[in-house]
Amino acid sequence: MGHDYAGRRVLVAGAGVAGAACAEALLGRGAAVTVIDRKASAALERLRDAGAAIVVAEEPLAGLLDSIDDVVVSPGFAPHTPVARTALAAGLPVYSEPELAWRLRPAGAAPWLAITGTNGKTTTTTMLASILRAAGRRTAALGNIGEPLVFAAADPGRFDVLAVELSSFQLYWSQTLAPEAGALLNLADDHLEWHGTFAAYAEAKLAVWRAAQAGAGVAVGNLDDPRVAEALKRLEGTLFPRQTLRGGPCMVVGVTLGEPAPGQLGVVDGMLVDRAFGDPTGVPEPLVAVSDIRPGGQHNVSNALHAAALARSHGVPPAAVAAGLAGYQPEPHRNALVAEIGGVAYVDDSKATNPHAALASLTAYPRVVWIAGGQLKGVDIGELVATVAGRLTGAVLLGVDRHQIAEALRRHAPQVPVVDVARVDDGAMAEVVEAAAALARPGDTVLLAPAAASKDMFASFEHRGDAFAAAVRALEDRHERGGR
Repeated sequence: MGHDYAGRRVLVAGAGVAGAACAEALLGRGAAVTVIDRKASAALERLRDAGAAIVVAEEPLAGLLDSIDDVVVSPGFAPHTPVARTALAAGLPVYSEPELAWRLRPAGAAPWLAITGTNGKTTTTTMLASILRAAGRRTAALGNIGEPLVFAAADPGRFDVLAVELSSFQLYWSQTLAPEAGALLNLADDHLEWHGTFAAYAEAKLAVWRAAQAGAGVAVGNLDDPRVAEALKRLEGTLFPRQTLRGGPCMVVGVTLGEPAPGQLGVVDGMLVDRAFGDPTGVPEPLVAVSDIRPGGQHNVSNALHAAALARSHGVPPAAVAAGLAGYQPEPHRNALVAEIGGVAYVDDSKATNPHAALASLTAYPRVVWIAGGQLKGVDIGELVATVAGRLTGAVLLGVDRHQIAEALRRHAPQVPVVDVARVDDGAMAEVVEAAAALARPGDTVLLAPAAASKDMFASFEHRGDAFAAAVRALEDRHERGGR
């Protein structure tokens, strides 16, 4: 805690939001900072003016690392990128912004309650922040969202506790980061092009339990996800080989959509309940009604349970959990109803950027015209299509990997009509929505749940969702005027 960087020579790779923030924080602590980026930018010029040495290059120049003590990479830098590969081969410590923020925390810094998983991270993190605020805690949702952690975490006295979203990239590039409580929501194939294998991806995610693995923190995990449940069982067996200890400095807490056992949170008679942090005899303690959870869907009830578990581990009372979840305002592009036109609902779940997220969305509706496609990131789509085939009434495909989805539909759902939209210009989404509307019948849901990333056609999943919403509203305007 409170590492001394004065005089330390640090190379910061990448001058995006995270990289620039790291460079500024290090300069403010007296480090000798060099920033490398592949192209010149206004951010690089600002850092030069602040005292950083600037290198514009695709790869580290010969000898550059000879005078470096630490390398801080932007989280998106994969281990096989030239800067990371060269630094690791030289035996240098390599880490990213959350790890640096952890090292910069002063004595008495706000504790971290951290969330990771393949899907649901932002929703759960912002749910947690809403609960903490309802409990009167000064907090913020940070990490993979919000302001840079290096500024917020190192500011003594500003926060009581932080709700921190951590991606697999950020956790991979960490060594000492050990949140006081960490939740693992789910594990499914994703980012295999970055990590190389699912095992490496899963190992990175498990770092959210680093404090519990050391015997001094709370590990929260999803018992309804077989991979997470097995990992939680292994952790519990390592920590407590003879019996489960609850209420001590280290806890292993399961979350389920079913009725919970002692040491778990779950659902009983339409209520989220706590059997881990309340009555010492394990009597279920009511938290909030399932009907109060927004956005809808079982996956979001699970997200709410994880947020509640982390809050309860921090001493938040049940009434604040209820108030925080009931008053929660969902983030955009997550299972959001845009409009209902002619008896057809149009739903934006652009954040469903992998098959696991799309599955949760698709299974929330009985009859779906599915809008899918984009960058599949090396993940197989076949299992998803086979699982939801019975509820698909049509599919409209777009994006660079749409042909893989089309092939999966031919194999597993040959009865489903499919429209292929090849165009990639600004009008593509309008054509997609028109095609979906033509396939839909009253009672159907036209669902944007792409199961893929967006950067092949859009600046971000938000941009993709905004384009969908704009196209739906244009369709709604024409419908109200009596047009097609």
